[in-house]
Amino acid sequence: MLYLENQLCFPLYAASRLTTQIYTPLLDELGLTYPQYLVLLVLWQHGEMSVTEICNKLLLESNTVTPLLKRLEQKGIVNRRRSESDERSVIVSLTREGTALKEQALSIPEKIVASFSGSNITEAEVIAFRSTLLKLMASHHPSPSRYPRGKVSSVRK
Repeated sequence: MLYLENQLCFPLYAASRLTTQIYTPLLDELGLTYPQYLVLLVLWQHGEMSVTEICNKLLLESNTVTPLLKRLEQKGIVNRRRSESDERSVIVSLTREGTALKEQALSIPEKIVASFSGSNITEAEVIAFRSTLLKLMASHHPSPSRYPRGKVSSVRK
């Protein structure tokens, strides 16, 4: 039946919005938006990367990522420069401020996990949910190796 509660799309959409709501006050303290935080997570993990590589990691198009990078550059968090070997490619790197911001962000995952305390959701259920989401993503994307199968990032340091 075409009932809202029977659809996969609605709980995924609602969970995505709720996730952003949970992260927003924590990221406000750092002066970041949720999409900017995702870009920084990629750079903190992988270091200097091209815009294309960042887009691939985040499953986003360059017309979405480029404005995020421009704002991060204006804030002094990243630098952008043309690749010396291929002028069509833009390389993004963290500034000192961007690297230092990682230290401030280290407590965010623990705070996210703590936000579930008092609810009827266990950490094991969150880990299982993440695993299921990664399987879903891998089944509909050509590069499933992009999604590591480790612990939930919110319990990693």
